[in-house]
Amino acid sequence: MIILNSSDSLRKVWRICSTIMSSGSSQIWRRRSGTAWIRAGLVIFILVFIWLQLNFLSLAGSSQQYSEVNDSNAAILSNVPAVLHKFLSPRPKNFTITFSNGSYTNIFYTNAPNISEMKRNIAKYNRQQIVHNENIFEPLQNDSIVIVVQIHDRITYLRHLIVSLAQAPGISQALLVFSHDYYDEEMNSLVQSIDFCKVIQIFYPYSIQTHPNEFPGEDPDDCPRDIKKDQALQKKCNNALYPDVYGHYREAKFTQTKHHWWWKANIVFNQLEVTRNHTGLVVLLEEDHYVAEDFIHMLRLMERTYKESCKHCNILSLGTYLKTYNYYADSKKVEISPWISSKHNMGMAFNRSTWMNIVECASSFCKYDDYNWDWSLQHVSQNCLKHKLHAMVARAPRVFHIGECGVHHKKNNCKSTAMISKVQQILKSAKRHLYPDYLILTYSTVLKKTKLRKGNGGWGDRRDHKLCIGMTIGG
Repeated sequence: MIILNSSDSLRKVWRICSTIMSSGSSQIWRRRSGTAWIRAGLVIFILVFIWLQLNFLSLAGSSQQYSEVNDSNAAILSNVPAVLHKFLSPRPKNFTITFSNGSYTNIFYTNAPNISEMKRNIAKYNRQQIVHNENIFEPLQNDSIVIVVQIHDRITYLRHLIVSLAQAPGISQALLVFSHDYYDEEMNSLVQSIDFCKVIQIFYPYSIQTHPNEFPGEDPDDCPRDIKKDQALQKKCNNALYPDVYGHYREAKFTQTKHHWWWKANIVFNQLEVTRNHTGLVVLLEEDHYVAEDFIHMLRLMERTYKESCKHCNILSLGTYLKTYNYYADSKKVEISPWISSKHNMGMAFNRSTWMNIVECASSFCKYDDYNWDWSLQHVSQNCLKHKLHAMVARAPRVFHIGECGVHHKKNNCKSTAMISKVQQILKSAKRHLYPDYLILTYSTVLKKTKLRKGNGGWGDRRDHKLCIGMTIGG
């Protein structure tokens, strides 16, 4: 097929045809043969045919480009089983309408409780500890997997995480724990609609949402982040004596994540009735994660392998931050490595034994001047634990990060589904390499001793230290 892609293509074809016709014409005059007229007619027919093809290709190209831009959500939905579409469909919020002077004047959403109501609801949830679907699925066993999801307010990502969890064989034996630091009835409704396993919700009770004008939220009398210490002392703001290692004062929006992480781990291991005696694996996920369908299968294989072949391994990591993946070569491979916060903090799993070692270092975790839970855990490993954290890491990840916006990163379009689509395609291509029968152990090469790093700051305030230590159970 001839493909011409410029506006001058028709003229070029015409010049070629003219040359042929000129040649044909000279032959007419030389040979005076009627066949030249037939040749000329054939050339005209070819010219018209090519012109029609060019127009068709142009229209088809435009149509394809339009489809790629506008059908991303449809493409994502097409990769989700129809029975799970319900988790991706937002439900209309309840509202009341005031009708006045012949028109609708006010719309009041009835599912937005005030702070007092939120606090009461949060206390009720945490006190009642209702396990949804407990009457449908078997009771939690010691070797059952507990999956703890820390969530804030990004419901679009949460919907896709739930869809990915639903497709994992073995999920019906697991317990899903959703730990919220933002109270929202739409998110509650979504979580409570899960019907493929047991589900329980817990709510971090010291959130910014429920404490907007007091610690641990932003107290109006707190020191501004960038004020100098001598100015803060003159001003007599609340935390003047306690800037961080870089001379900055606390920002509540950054401190909350570390508090929430520590609180939920303590609650799951020591306070929830359904898990307080559980000795099996606890997997830690976040609202903007996405799991491969064989993540439970892989987790079971890793658990068996580390018990047999890596006695010093105490953390399993299902996620990596690689840019490219080779499931053909790496699907069976796991790497043994010292735990590194920036590499092995996604899809972490450990048991009660590891947690008890960590919680004994509560002071080290809670007083370290870094607002990141993973950097703080790295500090605990390097400075407090008798046996440092060692990870068994899946070389071909089973947990992915799909969030493009969060605490540290903001984009113009935070509802982008590009990463979700990308992960779907990765897993679709890798499907025949999932569910390995066995694992191959590899060992990372440690070129030099890991340097003790200075914290990122943001955690110099003594009130944060006290709150964190106060939330510790069993330390």
